[in-house]
Amino acid sequence: MTGLRSSREEVARLLRQKAELGPEALYLSGLSRGEALRLAATARAGAQALETSATLTRPVAASGTPKGRGSPAPTRQAVAAVTSSLPVLPASYVELREHALSCTRCRLSEGRTQVVFSDGVEHARVMVVGEAPGASEDETGVPFVGAAGKYLNLLLSTVGLSRADTVYIANVLKCRPPGNRNPMPDEIEACSPFLLKQIELVQPEVLLAVGSFSAQLLTGREKVALGKIRGEVHNYGGVPLVVTYHPAALLRNPKWTRPFWEDLQLLRQVLDGA
Repeated sequence: MTGLRSSREEVARLLRQKAELGPEALYLSGLSRGEALRLAATARAGAQALETSATLTRPVAASGTPKGRGSPAPTRQAVAAVTSSLPVLPASYVELREHALSCTRCRLSEGRTQVVFSDGVEHARVMVVGEAPGASEDETGVPFVGAAGKYLNLLLSTVGLSRADTVYIANVLKCRPPGNRNPMPDEIEACSPFLLKQIELVQPEVLLAVGSFSAQLLTGREKVALGKIRGEVHNYGGVPLVVTYHPAALLRNPKWTRPFWEDLQLLRQVLDGA
């Protein structure tokens, strides 16, 4: 509780700063609106098919210049071409949810209480992608309802966002891993097609990946530490993507609250520019 109290005090301080300086003064200066609008890159003609859903994309630096080696981030059409090789899923949102609720693709279906599909508004401007449900989520069937979820709500409110009207929330895994352990590679492979289909159907303006597993899945940078890929705008199928720490990590390490909040400012700037 001490960590939660101190981190909430930090957010309160940031809110006071926002009220005093105004929102424009708090935006990061490293990304212009024009640069945000140039984030989407076209796919290289004849690009090699990616082997798994975890390698669907590659990052684009805030300046609009591709970072690292390899082909540019694929367009929506390229992503669709790759996902077409994955297990066939329903084309409608309602049918996709029903399909997920009865899913038995991996071992996690044997121990779950409920499938945790999503929360928030279906056609949201921002889609938050977490990692996996915890005990509270498994009990309620709703993502981010425990202490970390309440803190996420508070942080999103500092940039004028909420799951009630502008945010859609989903996880890489729809079922809780035993003891809240990390997702296993085969579980991610089995469950991530649901997430990718959700992104396709929701069509958010900006994606926010919280935690290493969601960040690595959507950027395709599986072996890169989260701290090295946050603070810039990436590209998932033509959609700007911001990655940051998981809210649960902030409760354990309040010093990460400020970087998380700065990432939210970056997301807000991209959202406003779009």
